[in-house]
Amino acid sequence: MILAHNMTSARRLATVGLVALLFAGCVAIPNVTPTPSPSPLPTIPPTTPLYTLGPTMSPSPFGCPTSAPAPFTGTATVTMTTNFGNMVIKVDGSLGPNAAGSFVAMSRCGYYNNVIFHRVVPGFIIQSGDGEYARLPNLGFGLMGTGGPGWTIKDDPVTTTYKRGTVAMARTGSTDSGSTQFFIVLDDSAQTSLGASTANNYAIFGNVTTGMDVADRIAAVPLGGEPDVSGGTPSMPLQPVVITSTIVTTP
Repeated sequence: MILAHNMTSARRLATVGLVALLFAGCVAIPNVTPTPSPSPLPTIPPTTPLYTLGPTMSPSPFGCPTSAPAPFTGTATVTMTTNFGNMVIKVDGSLGPNAAGSFVAMSRCGYYNNVIFHRVVPGFIIQSGDGEYARLPNLGFGLMGTGGPGWTIKDDPVTTTYKRGTVAMARTGSTDSGSTQFFIVLDDSAQTSLGASTANNYAIFGNVTTGMDVADRIAAVPLGGEPDVSGGTPSMPLQPVVITSTIVTTP
């Protein structure tokens, strides 16, 4: 879920509860808006290599936008380094120019550095991009998944199907509510729910060309926290799954 940066904590939490309530009657349609996790989380022994925090966000000329970035209509390659391995994402602005513009701009300025994958639903999606509450070393337990950069983007129409490797923009149940949170689809079967006529409008803007084995390893991490809104299974990884850097290249 993504809420305006200047909302009070009380309003954030109230909105989270309202969105969860609204989706309670649509159990058959998994929702990519996460449920906050409790504090503190259980811990487990590390099963992946230790990670080092990445650099802070880059200075000008690639400072992070303070308002919605311009639409991106071209193509770009984003190499996303995590402590589980690298994923290479082909961004295609023709699929969703507003979502692509946000993802490319925020990847370029380092916004995703040290941000964790805060939500995992095995066989469905892995989700990240909350740079407000899901960035190490200061995680906002109870608020992860509700943060954003303080601006939102216009919705893009969905013109293709959700399949394994699809990268799409997360949003709330409100129109034009996406910003920086994104998810990666783990299985073709996600089309049944994400592509349903009654589903939310999650703009597709690219796909993973290399590294879906990394996504699968992330999806295998033990989970905890509160039940996920998509079906009652906890969705918070119990060990950090961290984006340490994103490198953008364009033709």
